[in-house]
Amino acid sequence: MLKKRDDTGPIYLTGAGIERLKRELVTLEKEHPEAAEDVYRLAQLGDFSENAEYQEAKYRLRRMNDRMESIKERLKRVVEIAEGSTDGRVQIGSTVKMKVNGKEKIYQIVGPAEVNPARGRISYLSPLGAALLDHAAGDEVPIQTEGGEVKYLIWQVT
Repeated sequence: MLKKRDDTGPIYLTGAGIERLKRELVTLEKEHPEAAEDVYRLAQLGDFSENAEYQEAKYRLRRMNDRMESIKERLKRVVEIAEGSTDGRVQIGSTVKMKVNGKEKIYQIVGPAEVNPARGRISYLSPLGAALLDHAAGDEVPIQTEGGEVKYLIWQVT
């Protein structure tokens, strides 16, 4: 069974994430009049059921409208993540340097919308991100994996 997304709570984003959303909204708002004009122009050709260009233009405009509405709603609920740690403990926005199995790992704790494990960005809701919250440098955090328990030694929180 799929877990339903919470579409009513806060959305945690970094300042850069907020700016990306705002830039996307501006771009969509600039492109919107042209997309609407395409729908109008193609509608003038008649017979909507046989007019593939009209159907595609209408679909594009609908997607654009939906995306703009989605961005506006997200921006209403956004909570900016202050990057860094204010008290030396892991929190949303912290960058955590750790050792695990003899290797150094660096992760920034972010909201689910900005996750990118390949770039070291993990969600505070992920098993590792959730386990790291509220720990400090020197703490050893055990994480249960399919292969057994893995211990993460935190050596720096910024």
